Amino acid sequence: MKLNFILFFLLSTSFLTAQVVIDFEDFNLPVESFLNGADGNGGFTTGDIFLPNDYDPSFMSWTGWSISNTTDVTTPGFTNQYSSITGGGANGSTTYAVNYAFGNNNMILEGDAAGQIVPGMYITNNTYAYLSMQDGDSFAKRFGGLTGDDPDFFLLTVRAYSGGNLSTDSVNFYLADYRFDDNNLDYIVDEWTYLDLSSLGPADSLSFSLTSSDVGSAGMNTPAYFCVDDVFATNPATSTRLLMVTDLMDIYPNPTTDFIRISRSTAEEMDFTIYDAFGRLVHQQKVNLPNVRVDLQHLPSGNYSVRLQSERIFSTKLVVKR
Repeated sequence: MKLNFILFFLLSTSFLTAQVVIDFEDFNLPVESFLNGADGNGGFTTGDIFLPNDYDPSFMSWTGWSISNTTDVTTPGFTNQYSSITGGGANGSTTYAVNYAFGNNNMILEGDAAGQIVPGMYITNNTYAYLSMQDGDSFAKRFGGLTGDDPDFFLLTVRAYSGGNLSTDSVNFYLADYRFDDNNLDYIVDEWTYLDLSSLGPADSLSFSLTSSDVGSAGMNTPAYFCVDDVFATNPATSTRLLMVTDLMDIYPNPTTDFIRISRSTAEEMDFTIYDAFGRLVHQQKVNLPNVRVDLQHLPSGNYSVRLQSERIFSTKLVVKR
């Protein structure tokens, strides 16, 4: 157990400094084409991720993930299920992943990525879903209704699996939101938007699910699609890479029985997080340095990885709670 924790600790300190952004261009698709799992391989591997796919040859239908570079942003309906509403991938690329989500759909992290923190990725709407929400169709309503006042929404929720456990924490992203009192603020996402996932902590896989305000007797009426690109991308609003600083913080007492003090030479507000030996996030808060006291009485005895992070630097250390 101690060896496993040390391994987790060492892996966590790298925090994506070695991860390559996955842009799906390595599939080398012919123009205006897609992969939907008809080859029967059960999914797609690129870099350090695996995207599961369930293809039914009887109906030539699929769920899970597909890979696409189609560009149709105007044709409504099911026949245009592989296009992103942007007409291409994120940040000038052509290829992207499309998810058709029934229940939870996973993105499995493999190789060096397994057990790491995923900083984020880019998300946008699928053309079929976008036009359905904008105009309505034979299955789904027009968002906002006839008056525009209906408080409709289309919500993507991302959670993390770590050590076989699904996190209670989640990151929510509204692909469409019509719940504003001022209808001028209502929107359907029509561009690639960065989704920060770092708060989910270390993960073995990510779980994606969709919910909508438009629900019928058979479930959600809104087409259950969204698009993903540039997995492992860092937040463009911050530095492209975090720099690890080994002497960023001093922690004492260590081992401890009830609390720790964190100190550093300069004053700054920073994010402080604690992960247990299985990589699960068990505590997080903002701390105001140079000196702060953190209560650990709510945590059981064991080994923990504690992390102090600002926009550009971070440090991770081992703390033993007796």
